[in-house]
Amino acid sequence: MRQHPIDESLLTQKWDLVVVGGGINGSAIARDAALRGLKVLVLEKEDISSGTSAWSTRLIHGGLRYLEYFEFYLVRESLAERERLLRNAPHLVKPLGMAFPFYRQNRRPPWMIRLGMILYDVLSFDKSLDHHHILSPQQVFERVGALNPEGLSGAALYYDCQVDYAERLSVENILSACENGALFLNYAKVTRFLLDDRQVRGVEFQDLLSGKTYSVSTDLVVNVGGPWVDEVLKGVGRPTKRLIGGTKGSHLVVPTFPGAPKIAVYFEARTDGRPMFVIPWTGRILIGTTDLPYHGDLDYVEIDDEEMHYLMREANQVFPSAQITPEKILYTYAGIRPLPFVGEKKTAAITRRHIIHDHAPEIEGLISIIGGKLTTFRNLAEQCIDLVAKKLNRKLSPCPTKNLPLPGAGDGSFHEFQNQFIAKSGLEKEVARHLTDIYGVRAEKILGLVQKGPKLKNRLCPDDPTIAAEIIFAFEEEQAETIRDVLLRRCMGGYNDQAGLDLLQPAIRVAAEYFGWDRDRQEQEREAYLEYVKRYRPKALAAAR
Repeated sequence: MRQHPIDESLLTQKWDLVVVGGGINGSAIARDAALRGLKVLVLEKEDISSGTSAWSTRLIHGGLRYLEYFEFYLVRESLAERERLLRNAPHLVKPLGMAFPFYRQNRRPPWMIRLGMILYDVLSFDKSLDHHHILSPQQVFERVGALNPEGLSGAALYYDCQVDYAERLSVENILSACENGALFLNYAKVTRFLLDDRQVRGVEFQDLLSGKTYSVSTDLVVNVGGPWVDEVLKGVGRPTKRLIGGTKGSHLVVPTFPGAPKIAVYFEARTDGRPMFVIPWTGRILIGTTDLPYHGDLDYVEIDDEEMHYLMREANQVFPSAQITPEKILYTYAGIRPLPFVGEKKTAAITRRHIIHDHAPEIEGLISIIGGKLTTFRNLAEQCIDLVAKKLNRKLSPCPTKNLPLPGAGDGSFHEFQNQFIAKSGLEKEVARHLTDIYGVRAEKILGLVQKGPKLKNRLCPDDPTIAAEIIFAFEEEQAETIRDVLLRRCMGGYNDQAGLDLLQPAIRVAAEYFGWDRDRQEQEREAYLEYVKRYRPKALAAAR
């Protein structure tokens, strides 16, 4: 049953653009299109940011390692977009110091790393962040953490950015798109393209919550299915060229440990020389990632034991005090990068540059997006809608997103807003900071709910800052349909130490009270969440069962 019933009368109009996929690229394309005056419908088979966008290493970065493959344009583009995100989403994107240690066994000698740092500084000539510095071993131990001293001769310290919850970037792009006239439907799976000879005239989709099927008319479709791009193209009903050659990236989330890094550490894995990260993240430590060819089920991706031991082994090599064992892992996550299909090419060498693929002349009115970095979503969207304008033969207004803040950023200084909100909201300091870090200036709306119902300021659990009002807000203001949407992609409580399992029943009780859920609905929500988070292999799951 839908929390937000589909208004069938809205579907009878002809859309300028149907966007298939509600991840970071799909949501950004929808926002750009709506801001430029197009009538946009977004169809997502699960929920906002429920695919690749949720499984990244949560960095907004220029891509230092891409210099090794001479992708200077991609690095420059990424660094420029990083700077824009610092301005346009300061509540979500924060500067992050990063250290690249010089180890004797590194495949890349210190001179090569230093050269890369100089190039990185040159390509980010207009940045607001500091330039790189070279640290001595003693400075490494003082400023970074208890790295393995064996073979360590120093480190390069430089700066990129972190987005704790990449999911929120997608949510705010969708919110902005809808504020400007777009319609977003989650749990709406595109099953078929409606073609007139070689021209796309519309799509057919199934509402996965009701089982009902709908058809909509459109001038153009952009397929932003991420790893599912080729699956979406099966709806054309004729053979199409394979576009996606996805690789699997997995991560571990562990508690902080003695000597844990104070900033991110970017290092070479001793086993195979792959770039890896150990990063402070939301009071925990994030370790990743792998980069493996993947041919399995796209709808259920989880880390395997070999990947888990690889990540543990490499992290323990760099931080001997960590002593990470399977029992210490809070949970894991894994996803598929929607990289271009290139046959047997080495995965690390596959470009991270996005490709906007026009299917014409074989199929007119259809564009597919291949690849794309989290950092460059805005630029990808601008390029895509520039092409859409040409395809539609429409003169659109210039792209406004370079200097347009996301909804949570507000119009003034976010940091001033945050300090005032914490001081004057009447909420616990930890709760107030959590609300502003997640929702930005939109935290004022949650405070409005609390003022109408004071018990909504209560924490769902004593050790977590999530409050009851956020559950209501997710359904009423942020288009959540399920508790899974709320915990994993709205209030972000699903990424606490318990993978949200401690919040699950209290969140269901709040929703049941305010929206009248019967016992069957409550049990369905509980079982659906437990089934979903099994892929995280969370330590707390056994107790929840």
